[in-house]
Amino acid sequence: MAGTASSLAAGYGSDGVYRSPRAAAPIASEPGLSLADLVLRRAAACPSAPALVDAATGCALTFGSLRSAVLVAAAALSSRAGVRRGDAVLLLAPNSVLYPVCFLAVTALGAVATTANPLYTPPEIAKQAADARARLVVTVSDFLPKIAGLRLPTILLDGGDGDGASVPSDCRPSGNVTLYSDLVSGVQEAEYRRPPAVGQGDTAALFYSSGTTGESKGVVLTHRNFITAATMVTSDQDELGEGRNVFLCFLPMCHIFGMAVVTLGQLQRGNAVVVMAGFDVDAVLAAVERHRVTYLFGAPPAMVALAKHGGGGRYDLSSLRCIGSGAAPLGKDVMLAMADRFPGADIIQVG
Repeated sequence: MAGTASSLAAGYGSDGVYRSPRAAAPIASEPGLSLADLVLRRAAACPSAPALVDAATGCALTFGSLRSAVLVAAAALSSRAGVRRGDAVLLLAPNSVLYPVCFLAVTALGAVATTANPLYTPPEIAKQAADARARLVVTVSDFLPKIAGLRLPTILLDGGDGDGASVPSDCRPSGNVTLYSDLVSGVQEAEYRRPPAVGQGDTAALFYSSGTTGESKGVVLTHRNFITAATMVTSDQDELGEGRNVFLCFLPMCHIFGMAVVTLGQLQRGNAVVVMAGFDVDAVLAAVERHRVTYLFGAPPAMVALAKHGGGGRYDLSSLRCIGSGAAPLGKDVMLAMADRFPGADIIQVG
């Protein structure tokens, strides 16, 4: 009996299955709740609080403006781009404030967001687009050459000519090219019409595996998957009674770690997410100082770089309370080096 009690306290039952000794996280159970519903209802609680912040410029979307931007984008995608429930929309872009806006807008329509790695080659992108049956691409002008062979309408998140005139003819996609600013121009959030019966059981996204055991494969993720993950990854903050935190996101939003854990999970809690297009040690440390970042998550290579650099006393990193490494195991030596470099922060393994 004592042995059973001991094993249960450690999280193991008599059946050998590990179960967390913690209470279950309070995951939303409403069947009609969508991922966009979960994130955007935060706007009612803190409409003027910053939600997404551009690390380089400091430009920010509050939760109120995030809600408006998502609903406007969803209305425009539906009325002007013809996106319907079940359609797949390919997102090929670096991190930006608009990336999660578009992701949420697609899912708010009951459509499916499929995210492609910006490092993919044109054949790899074409393969994913075909496999996902994408009918629209959201990208940036630098990546137009990568999708030149796709016969799909395209939306550009950045500048350039809406008809693609500034792009060499051999680099233009076969479909139309529309500026995002033109797509949403004049659209009102009241024009958004929520599709009936979009809920937790519906597919929200199609992410692709790294292909470590063969070819890259599509992974179907439902609204419930995202809602559950978002609740789980923020439960510690709630248990500890923490207020609003500031997360730094340099992890690619095309990856589940960057999108579900660092971006959507934190937004649904009311945390601010500071967005970086990519990883650079000095830029990361400068962003921590400038935006008073409290949480920083990354993969082991970023942890190694931070452990070697550490800031050298050139940056005020006193706001940083937690550094998490995920996506792969982090060696003990690197964790100890990180603890030495960042004595004010907890160093944890995520996942």
